[in-house]
Amino acid sequence: MTQLSAAQTGTTSGSPSDGRTLYGGKGTRRITVRDIAAAKERGEKWPMLTAYDAMTASVFDEAGIPVMLVGDSAGNCHLGYDTTVPVTLDEMTMLSAAVVRGTSRALIVGDLPFGSYQEGPVQALRSATRLVKEAGVGAVKLEGGERSHRQIELLVESGIPVMAHIGLTPQSVNAMGYRVQGRGEEAAQQLLRDAKAVQDAGAFAVVLELVPAELAAEVTRMLQIPTVGIGAGAETDAQVLVWTDMLGLTGGRVPKFVKQYADLREVMSGAAKAFAEDVVGGAFPTEAHSVH
Repeated sequence: MTQLSAAQTGTTSGSPSDGRTLYGGKGTRRITVRDIAAAKERGEKWPMLTAYDAMTASVFDEAGIPVMLVGDSAGNCHLGYDTTVPVTLDEMTMLSAAVVRGTSRALIVGDLPFGSYQEGPVQALRSATRLVKEAGVGAVKLEGGERSHRQIELLVESGIPVMAHIGLTPQSVNAMGYRVQGRGEEAAQQLLRDAKAVQDAGAFAVVLELVPAELAAEVTRMLQIPTVGIGAGAETDAQVLVWTDMLGLTGGRVPKFVKQYADLREVMSGAAKAFAEDVVGGAFPTEAHSVH
C-alpha cells in the first residue's frame, strides 16, 4: 500500500475542531485527510454534503460540516444536464474554487469529471493538478475500483489525496444504469476487490454508492480507510447526501435513501409568488423600501 506523505496527511499544528470531534468544531485550520483517518481510529461517524457555490458552502461550513464534495452531481442539480457525463473539468474547477472561497474549515473534495482521468494516470494527474492549483481543493475524487488503481496510485505518490468511489458510479450510467451494485456472489466479490484495490493504491477514503447494507458493512470492517455511504446502509463510517436532495430543492421523485430535512422548493416558490403578487398589486415597494 502506498504510504501517505506529510503533505497529504496534513501534519500541521493545531486542531481542526478545538479538541472536539470532526463535526461542529470551530478550529483555526482546515480539516485534512489526517483528521479523517483519526476519526476512523476513534470510531467516529461524520457527515459529508455536496456544495457547488460559495454561499451554500459557507452555510454548511458554519454548521460544522467537516467535509464537502464538489460533486459532478452539479450537472444534474445546477447545470441542467440529464446526467453527470457532460460535466467538464473547466466547470468543476470553477465550482470547486467557489466552494473553497466560501469556506475556512471544511475539507473540500473536488470531483474529477468523466473524461478527465480515464485515459490513464498521466491524464488523471494533469486534471487533478488543475483542481488543486486553480481551485485550491484539499483532495479529489474519482470513480472506479481496480480499473482506477493506477490513477489513484500516481496521484497519491504526487501528493494529491484521493477519495475513491465504487459501487454505483454515475459516470458509467450508460454502461450500468442506475441500479444497486454488489448483489449476488460474483458482484459482491468484485466490489470487495475494488475496495481493497483503492485502499492499496493509497486512497484516504472510499464512497460506497447504492450497495446492499450488509456488503457495505463488510467493506467497512475490512478496510482501514473510512467508507462514505450513500444508499449503503448505516454501518459505513460516514454518510453523504446531495444537498439539493437533502433540503428538498430537487423536486419530483427522490431516491429511497434520501432523507429530506426541509422543503426549500416550497419555501422558495412561496416567496417568489408572494413577491410577484406584491409587485402586481402595488404592495411593493412601499415608502419603507424607497430611497430619497
